[in-house]
Amino acid sequence: MSERTGWDRRLSVAADGKGLVGHAGAVLLRRLADRVGLTRGLAGVLPSSTSAGWRERAGVLVQLAVAMVVGARSLLEAEQLQLHHQGLFGPAASDSTMRRLLAELDDKTLTKIAKVRRRVRRHVWTLLHLRPGGFPWLTVAGRRLTGWIVVDLDATVITSASRKQGAAATFKGTFGFHPLGSWLANTGESLAMELRPGNAGANTVDDHVRVLTAALDQIPHSSQSKILVRVDGAGATHGLLQHLEALNTKRRTVRYTVGWKITPQDEAAIARLPEHAWETSLTQGGDLQAGYEVAELTYLNTRDGWPEGMRLIVRRVRPSRRHMKKLTAFEQKTGWRYSITATNIRHMWGIAGSHQIQFLDALHRDHAEVEDRIRTGKAMGLTNLPSQSWQINTGWMLATNLAADLDTWLRLLTLHDQDGLEDAEPDTMRLRLYHLPARLAAHARRRTLRIERTWPWAAAFTTSWNRITQLPAAT
Repeated sequence: MSERTGWDRRLSVAADGKGLVGHAGAVLLRRLADRVGLTRGLAGVLPSSTSAGWRERAGVLVQLAVAMVVGARSLLEAEQLQLHHQGLFGPAASDSTMRRLLAELDDKTLTKIAKVRRRVRRHVWTLLHLRPGGFPWLTVAGRRLTGWIVVDLDATVITSASRKQGAAATFKGTFGFHPLGSWLANTGESLAMELRPGNAGANTVDDHVRVLTAALDQIPHSSQSKILVRVDGAGATHGLLQHLEALNTKRRTVRYTVGWKITPQDEAAIARLPEHAWETSLTQGGDLQAGYEVAELTYLNTRDGWPEGMRLIVRRVRPSRRHMKKLTAFEQKTGWRYSITATNIRHMWGIAGSHQIQFLDALHRDHAEVEDRIRTGKAMGLTNLPSQSWQINTGWMLATNLAADLDTWLRLLTLHDQDGLEDAEPDTMRLRLYHLPARLAAHARRRTLRIERTWPWAAAFTTSWNRITQLPAAT
């Protein structure tokens, strides 16, 4: 019994430590932001002053993003974290200073920041191409999509406990906001996001076009020759698909996959499919997926007004118990649950078998990983918007996007060969690196951040720091 309960014998706790730093992983994120040129780029577009007590707005915004990665969920928590890190980063910015900064981010300033992000992203992508293994091309159904930039669009719901500006009832029966975002499937970067009222429509063409335009603007021109855009059922509108088709030029190929709302006309076409038309679908690893079947519906279901050459791929699966109440009369009769994907893909350059319906089905199903990106954003401040002001909440959302990018860049540029860290979730990164305690020691006019040598990921921490230091500085 004493071995189980006697561990605290002669143990006392005192709050009198000196030089101790919690959440030491913040130094990796801030160092990375400085090294890739984000801090300097923001300094060129945000207000500046030489007056006493002025806090450089670029540093304030970067530190807010760093605090979000580490786990801050409000401006007050971000201030408290910076107060703890004053020995590392200098005087902390108050929550009121951060609030004023976010309030100053009008449309003109946000446009300038977007240009800074694009310039920094171009530099980061150059570094990714130079790292061992090169740029992280997507792999779907066992095929590597070399050269293809994959952009995912999706909306999410942010609940609100009070009547903030723009908050409204959502389609899920909650109250809050309904932002629409875009992420890069290759890296997980947050390309663009638009704050929308809670009652914003799911199929709003203008919103999708604006977010998609902002996302494509973030992609370096040298990487825009082959682009794949994936959207769920909200993207199956004439306006968006026509816009996507219009993006094709002699120098740029744009392909898309979107979800499709099944109508009685679609069900009638499915009923005409012969049994031999159905083929077993593929897993993301390229193996056969028993019990799941796909077929080409294009030529049995010609629709006027949709882009010429659009294909429809139908998928069927035996319904689970939770789907039984949602089945249509046709699905109840056939005993299958159906879903349809619309696409303009007849061939993807450099990808063998990209015309096959099994591959196209797997390609669109891979879009579901965008939910991981949304979850990451919500783990970095997107769960709750901090203010009654729409302008401040828009700035807060930008900071969460910067936070997601910093976390992604750190893992891809410095932890790509560290087991379990390149694709680590935010909670894993916090446990292993970001929340690591350390002691800040000073000697001979030098400061040393000392971490516990027995920590299992101590080597990964120092490796990350050294690699950041060796990165070529942005020009």
